[in-house]
Amino acid sequence: MKVTVVGAGGNVGSTVALTIAQRDFAKEVVMVDIEKKDGDKTFYPSKGRALDQWESSPIHGFDTKLNGTVDYEDTKGSDVCVVTAGVPRRPGMSRDDLLEINAKIVNSVTTELVKYSPDTNIIVVSNPLDVMTYVAHAASGLDSTKVMGMAGILDTARYRSFLATELEVSPKDIQALLMGGHGDTMVPLPRFTTVSGIPVTQLIDEKKLDAIVERTKKGGGEIVGLMGTSAWYAPGAAAAQMVEAIMLDQNRIFPCAVQLNGEYGIEDLFLGVPVKLGHGGVKEIIEVDLDEKEQDLLNESADAVRSTLEDFKKLMNQ
Repeated sequence: MKVTVVGAGGNVGSTVALTIAQRDFAKEVVMVDIEKKDGDKTFYPSKGRALDQWESSPIHGFDTKLNGTVDYEDTKGSDVCVVTAGVPRRPGMSRDDLLEINAKIVNSVTTELVKYSPDTNIIVVSNPLDVMTYVAHAASGLDSTKVMGMAGILDTARYRSFLATELEVSPKDIQALLMGGHGDTMVPLPRFTTVSGIPVTQLIDEKKLDAIVERTKKGGGEIVGLMGTSAWYAPGAAAAQMVEAIMLDQNRIFPCAVQLNGEYGIEDLFLGVPVKLGHGGVKEIIEVDLDEKEQDLLNESADAVRSTLEDFKKLMNQ
């Protein structure tokens, strides 16, 4: 049972790797990243992070071996590959710049991964998430059930944590569902949110709930505003949870970015919806009954994702 994490020299990737190791369900986690040059010095972030994390194994009490590398041949035979590689949007960088740079990275990474693991499952974390999942699927040649994006679990976790704080309850008791694209157009669904089976609408007034929904939509930006950089603990833990569900065949129900082919009336688009995750990847896309307002919001989110995808396609055809 082998997992590869690409971009593991960075914060998100290294968090994915360590979380998987601490859960101790895999035999090996391979941490891949490029070498870094600084003058006449060469550094190997993935090797350094892997060694540091492995040295923590006697303290945390896990047996999962962590190996850092710059060579994709070391990833051979991976059951699941997590792609966190890419660059964040920097000052002066347009959305098209970000699309082009990260698409090239994700395309290259995916090609190398399937070269050595032709039957792997791929989880994409790189942004813009929905489009990068499309890129990985196209580059991999894999069935769409084996390529998915991580966003819904992260967004749902933020939503649940905010509710737990407001209600002064354990986040363990909160179940929730969000759908749609990752970002401002995500679609939280209060109607499907419960606290130990109690509808959340019975426990909080509408105004406060609406404020929490809006905070959830801008959750990533809130972290950037506080730290000056993107989040990594929650995204890393969310990706690791998906890996665990696949490798242990848990049949967990999670919101993930997957290819829709008519579900919810949406065609040929990667979008966040509830799915059953287990051995082999996406076992089932679950269609919940949305009311008219909820379906309209999902359609608006799909339109926003499709617009970005069309921009990407135009960019690549220039």
